[in-house]
Amino acid sequence: MSTTTSGGNGTWRNWGGNVAARPAREVTPASVEELAAAVRRAAEDGLKVKAVGTGHSFTAIAATDGVLIRPQLLTGIRSVDRENMTVTVEAGTPLKRLNVALAREGLSLTNMGDIMEQTVSGATSTGTHGTGRDSASIAAQIRGLELVTADGSVLTCSEKENPEVFAAARTGLGALGIVTAITFAVEPVFLLTAREEPMPFDRVLAEFDQLWAENEHFEFYWFPHTGNTNTKRNNRSAGPEKPMGQLAGWFEDEFLSNGVFQVANWVGRAVPAAIPAIAQVSSRVLSARTYTDIPYKVFTSPRRVRFVEMEYAVPRGALVDTLRELKAMVDRSDLRISFPVEVRTAPADDITLSTASGRDSAYVAVHMFKGTPYQAYFTAAERIFTAHEGRPHWGKVHTRDAAYLAEAYPRFGEFTALRDRLDPQRRFQNDYLRRVLGA
Repeated sequence: MSTTTSGGNGTWRNWGGNVAARPAREVTPASVEELAAAVRRAAEDGLKVKAVGTGHSFTAIAATDGVLIRPQLLTGIRSVDRENMTVTVEAGTPLKRLNVALAREGLSLTNMGDIMEQTVSGATSTGTHGTGRDSASIAAQIRGLELVTADGSVLTCSEKENPEVFAAARTGLGALGIVTAITFAVEPVFLLTAREEPMPFDRVLAEFDQLWAENEHFEFYWFPHTGNTNTKRNNRSAGPEKPMGQLAGWFEDEFLSNGVFQVANWVGRAVPAAIPAIAQVSSRVLSARTYTDIPYKVFTSPRRVRFVEMEYAVPRGALVDTLRELKAMVDRSDLRISFPVEVRTAPADDITLSTASGRDSAYVAVHMFKGTPYQAYFTAAERIFTAHEGRPHWGKVHTRDAAYLAEAYPRFGEFTALRDRLDPQRRFQNDYLRRVLGA
């Protein structure tokens, strides 16, 4: 186990660059026993403890001035159970490595988000999700969890073992303990056909219910200052495999979506007045395309242009009104938005603080290019989201507190009561958790 004490350069920053922390020390445990020992030692020294994955959260959910646990040595697949179709994986494993390892075994997750840089525990603890009519977030695919609790003991939970912990800890915000291993439900690897095409904003909204019902996975991006969207429909396919050509894939995903988009954002940051004209061009530059591949190559794509993001889950029935209001707000404001708005859905799940807990949900994500002021846009968007009983993504920028969230989540009290039991001394507390869960 390596322990470093933060000196002058011991500042931790998140991926989006909007959160920084200076932990008293950093620990990189090589085993669950070492992690448990680090938690016990922190308690002896009167220090708080937080685990941090790849820093993909835009909130300060992982920030601490105490002990920062880095899980990069806790990686890899522990076991594959083909009878029960589950895979148990160490908590620090990046989703990218998990997806590649599963594919090698002829297996796949049912659904996933659109980036795979995060660790499995970071992604599930904050409620990371993709889009799906019937299949839900990554956390909803968890069948078992192992976590180190505040007294340094190791607790395992599933539907049968410690079910009340299982209900909450799948999206536990790092408040109940440090997740050390996750057992996921998997299935034999399958093929997805992706159909991507531009579609007018008004048509997408008019046909949204139909587009949602007819496709296993439907999502779209709306480009502010335009009436244009890019839609993506992913459905299971009998094959054959028809991956995107390397050149076409590079041109669309690297050159246009990352390279040209990066330059467009630099121009927009320097000359905000140019953004609406740039948006008109960039919303038309991606052409329609269809390809068939294994799930992670269809669901995920590289994201090299850095940004800051806010995302809310609203009841699925409220989506169209929410988007109309968002567009009207942007149109009448002097805001200049160079990043598209991403829209996805998820079915209701049974996880205590999942953003889709107990209700069919639609997600609306707003982004701003890293280094541009985002407060005015996010504040105006948040006002619209909260008017529709929105629930903020735990890992993305928002200003909600425990009073609001207790109203938004019917089982909020169940979570805080469990936290009182598992972490009475608030060993895993930080400023963010104090705000969203209460003291």
